[in-house]
Amino acid sequence: MLLSLLVASLLVMGSPGPSTISVTAVGAAFGLRRSIAYTSGLIAGTVLVLLAVATGMMAMLLALPRIAPVLLVASVGYILYLAVRIATAPPLATPDRSRDAPSFAGGLLLALANPKAYVAIAAVFAGSPLAPSVKIAVLSGMVVLIHAAWLAAGAAFARVLRDPVWSRRANLSLAAALVAATLYSVV
Repeated sequence: MLLSLLVASLLVMGSPGPSTISVTAVGAAFGLRRSIAYTSGLIAGTVLVLLAVATGMMAMLLALPRIAPVLLVASVGYILYLAVRIATAPPLATPDRSRDAPSFAGGLLLALANPKAYVAIAAVFAGSPLAPSVKIAVLSGMVVLIHAAWLAAGAAFARVLRDPVWSRRANLSLAAALVAATLYSVV
C-alpha cells in the first residue's frame, strides 16, 4: 500500500504542472542556491493544499455554488497567464546576480493558485487506504522530493536553455505542458 502511494504520488503529483514547471525555470534562471526561497514557498503552499484537501476544507469551499466557479476561473486564468509568459519568454541570459530571484511569497501564491495541485493531491489522497496521518506525512515528503528534483533539473539544464533555439523549444513545450496539465485537471 505504501509503495503504491509513493508511485502514484510520483506519477500524478510529479508530472509537469504550474509548480514543477516554474521551479524548473527558476532553477535554470537563478541556480540552486538563489532558488531556495521560491522553492520553499512552493513546498509550503503545496503542503497547505495537501492539508486543505485532507481536512475536507477544499471540498467545503467547492460545494458552495457561487465560490467554486470563481475559484476555478481565477486559478485557470492565472495558470494560462503563466503559460503565455513562459511561451513568450526570451532565452535565458547569463545569470545576473543583481536581479532578485523570485521570493518565498511568489512560490506560496503559485502553489495555492495551482488547480493541478488540488486535483492531483485529491486523487492520490483518496486513492490510498492508508491512515490519513500516514498519507499526509508521505505526501508531504514527496512534495519536497518532487520540487527538489525539478529544481535540480532546471539548474542542470541552464546551459542548454541559454541557446536561443533550444530555449524557444523548451519554452513552447513547457507552456503547452502547463496548459495541457491544467485543462486535464479541470475537465
